[in-house]
Amino acid sequence: MRILVLFSLALTACAQDKAKVELGRYLVEEAAACGFCHTPKSADGAFDKSKWLKGTTLDIQPIGAPPKDWHKASPDLTPSGKLWMKWGEASMLKYLQTGLTPSGKFAGPPMPVYKFKPEHAEAILAYLKTLK
Repeated sequence: MRILVLFSLALTACAQDKAKVELGRYLVEEAAACGFCHTPKSADGAFDKSKWLKGTTLDIQPIGAPPKDWHKASPDLTPSGKLWMKWGEASMLKYLQTGLTPSGKFAGPPMPVYKFKPEHAEAILAYLKTLK
C-alpha cells in the first residue's frame, strides 16, 4: 500500500512538472516570443531549431543612430550558455520577476523589460532547463 501511495504522489508531481514546463514553453515561445531575437534563422528565414534560444546576431536596428547601449547580439538563454552560468538560477529568476540584472540595471535595448509573476518566472526557468 505504501508503494502505491508513493507511486501516486510521484505521478502527481510529474504531471505538475509537465504543466509547469508547458506553461513556460508557452510564455517563452508565444507570449514573449523570445525566439525572434534569441534564435538564429536559416537562409530562408526559418528559425534554426538546432540552435533554439542559443543567441544570435540581431537583424534589427532602429533607423538612424541606435540608442545608447543597443545590443547587436542576443545571449544564449539555455542552461549551458554563458549568461545562465554567469548569473545562476536565482539571478535568472529575479531578472524575470524584476527586469533587473544582477548588477541592478535593465538589460538594455532592444530587450523589453518583463516583470513576470513568480509562478510564471519559475515556469519559464523550468522550460529553459529542458533545453540543451
